[in-house]
This record gives sequence, C-alpha cells and structure tokens, in this order.
Amino acid sequence: MKYDIALITGDGIGPEQAAAAKKILETISDRSQSTRLAIKEVEAGDGALKKYGAALPDFTVQTIKGSQACLKGPVGESAADVIIVLRRMFDLYANVRPAKSYPNIPALSGAVDMVTVRENTEDVYMGLEFNLDPGMVVGLRVTTERASRRIAEYAFRTAEIRDNKRRVVAVHKANVMRKGDGLFASVCREVAKNHPRIAYSELYVDAAAMNLIRNPEDFDVIVTTNLFGDILSDEAAQVVGGLGMGPAANIGDQFALFEPVHGAAFDIAGKNAANPSSILLSAKMMLEWLADRHGDQKAADEGKRIEDAIVSLLKQNKKTKDIGGTLSTTQFTELVAREMYPG
Repeated sequence: MKYDIALITGDGIGPEQAAAAKKILETISDRSQSTRLAIKEVEAGDGALKKYGAALPDFTVQTIKGSQACLKGPVGESAADVIIVLRRMFDLYANVRPAKSYPNIPALSGAVDMVTVRENTEDVYMGLEFNLDPGMVVGLRVTTERASRRIAEYAFRTAEIRDNKRRVVAVHKANVMRKGDGLFASVCREVAKNHPRIAYSELYVDAAAMNLIRNPEDFDVIVTTNLFGDILSDEAAQVVGGLGMGPAANIGDQFALFEPVHGAAFDIAGKNAANPSSILLSAKMMLEWLADRHGDQKAADEGKRIEDAIVSLLKQNKKTKDIGGTLSTTQFTELVAREMYPG
C-alpha cells in the first residue's frame, strides 16, 4: 500500500531529526516489497513564524490535511502554537508515550516496558486563564465525562493488545480535586468493568511519581489527565535513560500525528550529534497505526524493522555522541538502514 506522509521539519535539531526519519522511510519505500511512503516536507515552528508570520502556516495545514499521517520534528518556543493547535484541529485526544528499557542505555531498571495514555484535549491546556485583578489570576481546569471515557477506553484497548502485564492504573488527585478528578476516576472505574481481563487499579499522582522511581518495572499502562500525563511521561522517559529514546503519538479517530518527546535542543543544533532514535521510534509507531487503520500487517512489520535495527545497534554499543557514543546523527541513521535490510 502507498501512504502520503506529512513531515514537519521543525526547529533546532528538528531538520536533522526529520532528515533521519526521511532517510529511513525512503529506505522502506525503496526496499520493501509492499509499503510505499510518499514524504511531503512542510514547515512549522519558530522558523516558519519568522519567515511567514505564522508558526503553523495555512499551506502546512492543508498539506497535513491531505496526508494519511503526520510525523513531526521538534519545534522551538512556538511549540504550543503548533502541536496544541494540531491536536485540537484533528481531535487527537490520545497522547500515547511508551517508555522502554533498551540495551546499553543507562536506566533505573532494565525491565521497563510501559506506556502512558494521556488525555490530550482538556485540563489546563485549554488556556482558560483570567486576571481578576492585577495581583490575581484564575485558571480553569476542564474535565468532561466524554473525554474521560474515550481516553479510558483507549487505555484499556491498549492494554489488551500489548503482550505485557495487562494492567491499567488510573492516575489522578481526586482526594483534592474532588469534582474534576472525581469524575475522571469514576468514569475509569465504569470502563474497567467492561474489561474484566485487565487488572485495574488507581494511584494518586504523587504516589505514581514516587513509584515510577521506586518500581518502574511494575507499570504497564497508565491512563491519566493532560497535565499529569505530560509530567509523568517525561519522568518515565528519564527513568529509561532520557528523552532521546522516547517516541510519542497523538491519536484521534480519523488522524494521527507522531513526534519525538524531546525538544529542539538548540545547543546542539547543526552539530550532527543528536540521537535520532526518538523520531525513528515515532515513525515505527506511525507505521503500526497505519497498519491497524488500514489492515496492513506489512506496514507494522516495517515498523518492527526500525526498532529491531536500533536494538541491534545498541547491543553493539553503537550510539551517537550525545548519549556516550562516537557516531554522528547521519552515521547512526545509515547503520539503522543497513541493519533493517542487510546485504
């Protein structure tokens, strides 16, 4: 099958990361017997804001709308004007962030394999803040039954298809935010009743943050609200060695956008030193989503090739300079391509 992919190049190390992803996706198109990927590069972020007067130009939006999925490089200070707008525009309600231990990547535990499923459309990210007077600001935190239910359903479906512990833990702070988080927790309990094969539990967010450090290998699927998910998923990424190995997906019913967890890292931009694993693993997630949506197992197989190649290189301790290795971004990417299709 052929898929049209919009590739946002981004800012800082974004263009280097996007180039790495494009190299791997084009390699799949060239070498795969069944999966074809047409890559359309588009601009968004600080560079686009300076060049066009908009962080997310209309022509970029139109290209994304004409694609079947979007892969996004990191952007700079204008990130909220890009990713949050796209999440709302396409109703990408599920932010999915795996955290996994990989060979020769320092981690608190070598047995972590978990995913955070974060509600992506509500909470304080709606930006509802108001000045009551010059010395007082009120911010509204929005929680609805609809959003809570669909993110809970997504989390349980995720637990059912993962070959793992088959556990879901709902993380909230209902002992303090009794109305909003009380609603979220009660909806999660209702949804849990429809999934008897999945072990269900709850944690307050402070206890969850502590247990991610103390017993990270015990987690399988975390389902939580927007702000808590943002914080906990970054913590989980650090538990397994840092944001450089962390992919992310923003998934809706009709469209999905994939991105590395890390930022634009302007301090190493242009040095060809940044680990591209996060965006490559995001591309793997994209291929899995396309496979599920279109009934195309071969696309999922190509995604697995990406992760298998990265794992193989890490076992050989072949890493980029920013994570203690000697390879450049382009050298590591070339080796990933060769590992995917040896000979």
